[in-house]
Amino acid sequence: MNLLEDDTVFIEPVAEKPKDSALFDGDCGNLPLDARRALCQLLAGPSLDAGRHSQLWTALLRQETAIRSRLCELFLELVIDREGGVAFTRQFDTGELETPVLLRTSPLTFIDSVLLLHLRQQLAEAEAHGHRAVVEEAALVDALSVYEKSVSTDRAGFAKRVAGAIGKMKDNHILDKLRGSDDRYEVSPALKLLFSAEDVQALALAYRELREADEGEEKPDGE
Repeated sequence: MNLLEDDTVFIEPVAEKPKDSALFDGDCGNLPLDARRALCQLLAGPSLDAGRHSQLWTALLRQETAIRSRLCELFLELVIDREGGVAFTRQFDTGELETPVLLRTSPLTFIDSVLLLHLRQQLAEAEAHGHRAVVEEAALVDALSVYEKSVSTDRAGFAKRVAGAIGKMKDNHILDKLRGSDDRYEVSPALKLLFSAEDVQALALAYRELREADEGEEKPDGE
């Protein structure tokens, strides 16, 4: 494009970041330190918990708009349960727009999904009574034992799979050990956001039908 001699071009000056707000040499970000740490925790996952990350939780709420904006630029959605004190990120549903997937995913085994459903139900029952959802490891093993035949493995192999599923819930802070206890855990409120009431009903029905089918096969003919 050619410019006439009398044309005047106005260029809007770019606002520079105050030098005294830089956290390190070459820093061009503008979030305060705690907000950046909160953002990093959300990206590292699996969640940011008010109980375990009280300082980061405060920073998240204070800088929610800015952090939400940063995540949107990565096609990630910020999910916050203020009452439950938990936040996490998930991929945005961008429709037909092709976008990269940044979050790591871990496939769930049958036992994993059954355990998640059981924990979600325990959470719902506890919240209905205004209590924290606390479970014992032995009780979880017992609750999953009814699905042993569905997995079609030997008893030792099934026990190993159950232990692996419980371990996965611990690693992802779905189950957080209570202080002073070796086998009692609190169920994370994050499950309420991951599984809706409709999801729980649908899964519960599917697993109940599967369990009843297995029990029917065990009955002698004619009963």
